[in-house]
Amino acid sequence: MSKKHLSIALSATMAMSAALMSAPAIAQQKFVTMGTGGVTGVYYAVGGAICRLVNKDRAKTNLRCSVESTGGSAYNVNTIKAGELDFGMAQSDVQYQGFKGTGSFKEPFADMRSVFSVHPEPFTLVARKEANVSNFTDFKGKRLNVGNPGSGTRAAIDELLVALNMKLSDFSLASELKADEHGAALCDNKIDGFFFGVGHPSANIQDPTTACAAKLVPITGPAVDALVKKNSYFAFATIPGGMYANNPQPTKTYGVLATMITSAKVPADTVYAITKAVFDNFDEFKKLHPAFAHLDPKHMVVDGLTAPLHEGAARYYREKGWIK
Repeated sequence: MSKKHLSIALSATMAMSAALMSAPAIAQQKFVTMGTGGVTGVYYAVGGAICRLVNKDRAKTNLRCSVESTGGSAYNVNTIKAGELDFGMAQSDVQYQGFKGTGSFKEPFADMRSVFSVHPEPFTLVARKEANVSNFTDFKGKRLNVGNPGSGTRAAIDELLVALNMKLSDFSLASELKADEHGAALCDNKIDGFFFGVGHPSANIQDPTTACAAKLVPITGPAVDALVKKNSYFAFATIPGGMYANNPQPTKTYGVLATMITSAKVPADTVYAITKAVFDNFDEFKKLHPAFAHLDPKHMVVDGLTAPLHEGAARYYREKGWIK
């Protein structure tokens, strides 16, 4: 019995010593959080890819990165502003609106800083094959998922509705399902279609096109042309034919870029380490998701970025000769 007590006492003493010895290392380790989007979307994949590369070198940098599934672009902007997230993904249009204080943002987020842009995100309109729609306005009187409040998708469709002189009341149902829910709702005949900004290929689109032969619908016309011309953060896009089951033809639309943002309050060394982890391992990063296949670092440090570059990111880009 006494030996057992001795063993426990020794173990406790050793554990306490180990804790004291490791205390400086624990104190030095910094945790960073990255807001993304729904778990089936590309934002979550981007965040996971970045954190995987950061955590691979955590012994050197003392940085540990964690990914959070969130409500999307606008949520990430607001939460970074509140100091509750360190980094986050945001559509280039939402980055612009958040920085300037326009759209759904009541005041500018002057401390917003850009890190880099990632993949294109075409706005994707998906319909049940039985819905008999060939363009966006055909959804009048039908059930359309417009995206959850706080998402970049919702902000974008609000702009599109204004351009088309339409209102949410034009739909028989304007549902606000999250991206993780709209595919199943479509196949279950709870909605006729959904609008979603996403990088391709995406499981979120693949599932309903495979499971219930859902169709991609083009988003084109004079009003869309004028919308893209008016706003520099929009660009025309085409979703290749054959990328998804039952959709052999290319689908013309428009979209934005996915961007990573942070706050000026995040230390420059932290942002430098995150940036370095991505671009020093860029070939590995590109392989982590099909949407990354055609990324070019020299475009990623310029395209789609409205807020100023964070000094930590800019320092790395200057070292590489990508910016002056």
